[in-house]
Amino acid sequence: MRYLKSLVSAVAIAASIGAAAVVQADTKTTKQALTEDYVREDMPAGFQVVVAEFEGPVFADAKGKTLYNWPLRDLRNGPAGEQKGKPTCTDTKYTTNAGLMSPYPGGMTLPEVETRPTCVQLWPPAYAAADAKPVGKWTIVDRTDGKKQWAYEGLALYTSVLDKQIGDVVGGSSLSPRGPDGGLAGDAEGAMREPVGPPTAMPKQFRIRPFHRGRLLTTVEGRSVYQWDKDADGNSNCTNACAREWAPILAPDRVQPQGEWSTVERSPGVKQWAFRKRPVYTHVLDEKTPSQQGGDVPGWHNVYTQLAPNPPKGFTVQDMVSGQVLADAQGRTIYIYNCNDDAPDQQSCNHPAAPQAYRFMICGKGDWQRCLQQFPYVIAAKDAKSDSRIWSVMDIDPKTGKRAQPGDAGALHVWAYRDRPVYLCGRDKKPGDVECDAWGEFSGIRNGYKAFWLRDDFGRNSI
Repeated sequence: MRYLKSLVSAVAIAASIGAAAVVQADTKTTKQALTEDYVREDMPAGFQVVVAEFEGPVFADAKGKTLYNWPLRDLRNGPAGEQKGKPTCTDTKYTTNAGLMSPYPGGMTLPEVETRPTCVQLWPPAYAAADAKPVGKWTIVDRTDGKKQWAYEGLALYTSVLDKQIGDVVGGSSLSPRGPDGGLAGDAEGAMREPVGPPTAMPKQFRIRPFHRGRLLTTVEGRSVYQWDKDADGNSNCTNACAREWAPILAPDRVQPQGEWSTVERSPGVKQWAFRKRPVYTHVLDEKTPSQQGGDVPGWHNVYTQLAPNPPKGFTVQDMVSGQVLADAQGRTIYIYNCNDDAPDQQSCNHPAAPQAYRFMICGKGDWQRCLQQFPYVIAAKDAKSDSRIWSVMDIDPKTGKRAQPGDAGALHVWAYRDRPVYLCGRDKKPGDVECDAWGEFSGIRNGYKAFWLRDDFGRNSI
């Protein structure tokens, strides 16, 4: 398991190849060596594509605000989200839960109900002008308030009030929590908003799977894609016994190079796909799909279309029997808090701007002091800075769980991931411990804590 070494190596290789010609959100210091290429399609005037630090290419409005949709999902006791052509995010102010996915019955009063925002206050619709015309996959749908709204592939589009700068993707994520079998958690996570972007520019035989490490390339069947250090640009040196363990991913005989994708000829009439000039393979011995096990073999590497930004300086990676977790400087595992409420508009409750009642009940039975003992914040140095926007620092009032002003009495200066604080576990005693993983409802996915898994070969948590 060679995360840090592999990540540095991947960045170095990427830098030597050259970046794709796409628009990328700016950061205060360094930029990623490579960004994911995408299919150029017609879009209405005023919209654009921005390559975000983690999510890759996303659609944005004229101000650079990322666009999201709200896909319909079947929850425990009924569906939530939106059907194609039927936006349901409105100015309705909900005061009670719906009972759609909670074990509790509907009709219970929601926390902080007096100040609870409406759906459109959190998710401003991407309104369309009265004379706007559909363009390609972009259509116009009618809202119940009489206004018109842009939609992409039928689903209405929104921005998030949590996004502040061009390239921010704080409102929602394609990195969805997953259950113990590795599949999407479904009703466990609720009906989540997801960023919307153009298709990735790649052959139909491949797919993208978002991981904490980056945007992992797989085959359409889900098998991880690998490259070999001993290959050369445009040439495969993996033959005979090597090719029996590392299966070349073959291309149709009449296929033409497309963007970052080309082919190498293994034998007369037999073509193999190459990504960024290097041949690609699957690993016959991989035990699951997708996998990072092949990357343990010297000289072989998982392929990412875009790497995630490095964690801040001082964070470490801890090897475990089952994989790897992100940790602080002392080796203590980092945890992320997940929360999605059960009102009809399915608001996220894992951000400091949201009600903290859910988290306080999970981490300390409503007692904030007990929460600090069970799940202390990851404290940042006073002068701590991040080289990316996906990692940041913020000041938190531990009594309320909400943001504080620098210098406020009792405020804590803490690290945050995707604009949400990260935590430690009071039960962890040594590096690599994950005693608080899956703490909470639905194994910590709907309302609870998950370890910051970089890799989990047995539990399948490495998203």
